[in-house]
Amino acid sequence: MHVEPFVIDVEEPVLYDLRARLEHTRWPGPAPGAPWAQGTDLAWLKSLAAYWEDGFDWRARERALNAWPQFVADVDGVRVHFVHVRRGGLPLILTHGWPSAFTELLGLIDRLPAFDLVIPSLPGYGFSSRPPVCTTRDVASLWHTLMQGLGYERYGAGGGDWGAAVTTYMALEAPERLLGIHLSNLDNAPTPTTPLTAAEQAFVAATEHWDATERGYSFEQGTKPQTLAYGLTDSPVALAAWLLEKWRSWADTGGDLARFDRDFLLELVTLYWVTNTIATANRDYFDNRAAGTALLGPDDFVTVPTAIANFHSNFVSEGCLPREWAERIYNVQSFRNLRHGGHFAAAEEPALLAADISAFFAP
Repeated sequence: MHVEPFVIDVEEPVLYDLRARLEHTRWPGPAPGAPWAQGTDLAWLKSLAAYWEDGFDWRARERALNAWPQFVADVDGVRVHFVHVRRGGLPLILTHGWPSAFTELLGLIDRLPAFDLVIPSLPGYGFSSRPPVCTTRDVASLWHTLMQGLGYERYGAGGGDWGAAVTTYMALEAPERLLGIHLSNLDNAPTPTTPLTAAEQAFVAATEHWDATERGYSFEQGTKPQTLAYGLTDSPVALAAWLLEKWRSWADTGGDLARFDRDFLLELVTLYWVTNTIATANRDYFDNRAAGTALLGPDDFVTVPTAIANFHSNFVSEGCLPREWAERIYNVQSFRNLRHGGHFAAAEEPALLAADISAFFAP
């Protein structure tokens, strides 16, 4: 496996074009009713776009990102970008999800000093290429190849959202390689073979309600991602609206995106923009829907020791994921209900997440 150092260096014409598009945005009228009730609020987005055009300093963010050791590797024909921090500790690969990037996980690095950390960009995100078809099962195989190519025979794995699904398939496909896995949410659902407990029934009902009110993005990306890609690729404002509405509703924000540093959010959106990867990232939903990789079969069971950090505001509110639901498909050794944090746990509560990871892998 060939590995090369990597430095982020976006060409100036790309940034100039971004500012020009922001300046010439064609805005819709405001939606009736309460702000955010029909989607991203107009006044909030106009304010963000004005700062993005005239106040946001991408070069400063670029320099900060380049302070971390980054590399690209050819892994079975896929260009994989990753951060790699070697310390001589326990090897651990951490995987982000959608609509996120490797940047979400960087706040964990200094909080996990006992680990050798590998933080890759999913195929089709940021600086990683994407094959024509790529499921979470495919990524799991790539990650095993990557870790072994870096000299690790056994290692831990963790992640949330798509990262949780990738980690699950890593454990299913090569359990002998993994010391343990840590998940900050469940992205794969079991196929119940016995009656549901009362807590599981409540969880399923809450999930169905969430699907009915929040799942529209997933159906569109899972069926017609290319149609959506034209607008998101052409308009930076549309891209920001599409991504950040999810950060507001899925995180423990109380409806206020001021919970996150504005520069951090724009760093994320700008990363999607300058790499022109929203179309390839959204394709995760189409490929995994077609392959049926979201629902595990009745015979699938992860024997690798598993820890689950159940953050309070992760998708379904009130932190109502019951342990017995997870135990249908995982060898759960640790299950902690955390009262703060949501879907983007590494960015929201990095100290809580890092402490949970450290405690699980310490033995």
